[in-house]
Amino acid sequence: MNRLVGCLTALLLLATAPTWAYDGIVEKKTFSIAAYTTVGGTTIKNVRVGYETYGTLNAGKDNVILVAHFYSGNSHAAGRYTETDPTPGYWDAVIGSGKPVDTDRFLVVSSDTLVNLNVKDPKTITTGPASINPDTGRPYGMSFPIVTMRDFVNVQKALLDSLGVKKLHAVMGASMGAIQSFEWAAAYPDVVERIVPVIGAAELNAYGIGWLNVWAAPIMLDPRWKGGDYYGKEEPVEGLALALKTVTLHARHYGWASSAFGRKWAAADRDPAKSWDNKFAIEETLDKIALARARVSDANSFLYLAKANQLFVTGHRGSLEEGLRDVRAKVLLVPAKSDLLLFPDYSRQVAEILKKQGKPVQYFEIEGEGGHLDGVVSIAKAGEVIRKFLSE
Repeated sequence: MNRLVGCLTALLLLATAPTWAYDGIVEKKTFSIAAYTTVGGTTIKNVRVGYETYGTLNAGKDNVILVAHFYSGNSHAAGRYTETDPTPGYWDAVIGSGKPVDTDRFLVVSSDTLVNLNVKDPKTITTGPASINPDTGRPYGMSFPIVTMRDFVNVQKALLDSLGVKKLHAVMGASMGAIQSFEWAAAYPDVVERIVPVIGAAELNAYGIGWLNVWAAPIMLDPRWKGGDYYGKEEPVEGLALALKTVTLHARHYGWASSAFGRKWAAADRDPAKSWDNKFAIEETLDKIALARARVSDANSFLYLAKANQLFVTGHRGSLEEGLRDVRAKVLLVPAKSDLLLFPDYSRQVAEILKKQGKPVQYFEIEGEGGHLDGVVSIAKAGEVIRKFLSE
């Protein structure tokens, strides 16, 4: 059971270039911009995001792989901050010395996004609605400008520019990280040579937009949300926890739930048929994980992330086909067979469009019953395919 709970938790945990080799111990760094103007035209002052690096930048500064994180993740993609950390970064299975994303060959850069969810995690550095507006001295709340995937990408581009990086060997990421990889390829086709979208989509269709609305609803229905003006007061933890619980289960598959929990009770002597207080094992597990995660997250940031995902279509053009026309990178699509969130059909659709446009595309499906989360916890199954693709 501890192993299974750990898998659930994975979803929700789920200047000068470095000159040293990556040894598995990582440091969180900060990138700052005095001002950033969003796609929507609003200028944000004092923008800060965190980032991590693994590996060494070569003389040509062309061996860089950018890793973008998923919805509830951050830039901790590999390694440990200290030798005693209980778990490494979420993609440690494929990033490191001799691994498919080989840090003996590549410099891997992983960045926190704007409006990152994990505001109260000391290892997350972000700028969003919980940040202080320098013009008012108060948290932005819902006055923070709406941001898009292009804004996430543009801030990452500024970070890479500060490191002297003008060419990316690849951009890769899981879920929302995959979405960012598509946007990178469309926004900067002369920079990006390859993308590896894992459990991703090249646009959010109506079904996805609707689900994001469902995810966000518990927060906005929590009376403590107060239109986003809750900083310094009692926060909408219950609404946020329910939102995170919904995300957690949505990211799994019914086969996984059946094998992990079945119809077991949370306690052997507490029959759910005897009292409303008595729960099934899966209910209690989801509740505990969601509440723990809510304590380090920010409700408004959750809403801003939902909006950024809802607004996404590759290239931000009139259609997916138009956006993909801007893509010149080689593409390796890696969906998960049992994904009930961003279905494999979404990746197949992208493959068909790219093939019709005469562009190079490969497809590999992760087997398993882990659902969407297989793109994180089972990424090693795609390891050798990724290694080969990065070597081509």
